[in-house]
Amino acid sequence: MLQKIKIIPVLLTAAATALVLFGGWLLYNKVALEAPLDKAVKGVPGIASAQAPVIDRDRISISLTLKPDASLKQVYDAIQENGKDVIGSKELKLNIDNAKSSDKLDKLWSTVLFDVAQAMETKAYSDIPKAMDRISQEHAGITSNTEMDDNNVYITIIDGTNRKYIVLPRTPVMLEVSAHA
Repeated sequence: MLQKIKIIPVLLTAAATALVLFGGWLLYNKVALEAPLDKAVKGVPGIASAQAPVIDRDRISISLTLKPDASLKQVYDAIQENGKDVIGSKELKLNIDNAKSSDKLDKLWSTVLFDVAQAMETKAYSDIPKAMDRISQEHAGITSNTEMDDNNVYITIIDGTNRKYIVLPRTPVMLEVSAHA
């Protein structure tokens, strides 16, 4: 015959199971994912300091402070290489805490944005350094650095202590068209 189920033992068992599963997941996340990636990031030349990475399903975000002479491309490459086991196919997003842009840098960026966008769209990537060099020549004290790899174009615009970092993906985001829109 059926016995009456006692609610307290069932709730305690469910709570213990949830605690073990959730605790195991958190421990795995900390020990197997975050710790190795954090160690890999802190060993990268050009990084002054970094916070623990935030790992989502399809993206890894890392907040860091760059040294003044750091190459954005080299930092990205080193993190991708050192953390490839954890990063896998996830998108790597760096939040640069000491990127102190200014109104002047933002305005200068907006003046070359059309040229850069056109170069990206037509895959004429060699036009990007030309556009950036033009603002360096037209505005005293402004320097720029443009680098590229298989995935991104990295642009750094410098005005004294102010820096603007831009990372542009080489593969454009595809927009979906739906018949149900």
